[in-house]
Amino acid sequence: MLSDEMQEKAMDLFKQGMHCSQVIAMVGLEKLGINDPSVIKALGAFGGGIAGTGNICGTLVGAVSVIGSLYSRGSVEEKENPRMWGATKIVLKNFEALAMPHGGINCCQIARVDWMDRDQVKNFYRNPESRRQHCITIVGETAKALCELLDQELKIMADKSEGKN
Repeated sequence: MLSDEMQEKAMDLFKQGMHCSQVIAMVGLEKLGINDPSVIKALGAFGGGIAGTGNICGTLVGAVSVIGSLYSRGSVEEKENPRMWGATKIVLKNFEALAMPHGGINCCQIARVDWMDRDQVKNFYRNPESRRQHCITIVGETAKALCELLDQELKIMADKSEGKN
């Protein structure tokens, strides 16, 4: 999947009602050839900024989870790839740059919705002029940046396995 395709797919899934955290994980894991619905389900709780609290944007959480899926371990016997830390820092820096015009990396700064207020939530989803447009853009741009980073990381991994270190 190319970066523009990943961006469009992420935006479309978000527009269909998936949480931003889930959308980014879906397209990122698809890029890695991983199909694990349990991961997508687990990331649902990060919508609205960690359980609707407005804290850290789920888009960032989803992107970081994809890097973890690439480089972390699933058991104590496995080893983590130390590239995980550098790649995660790149994701964070990219996201901070995208979120800066909105005031920060928290959902409450980007969406400006109190997720516990039903009227605000309805307005967010139904009003075409709502801050949802900002979220759609950030989801798409994050997916695109993640795709580009994954392309780089996958190339590094392939070169290493071929001995091109």
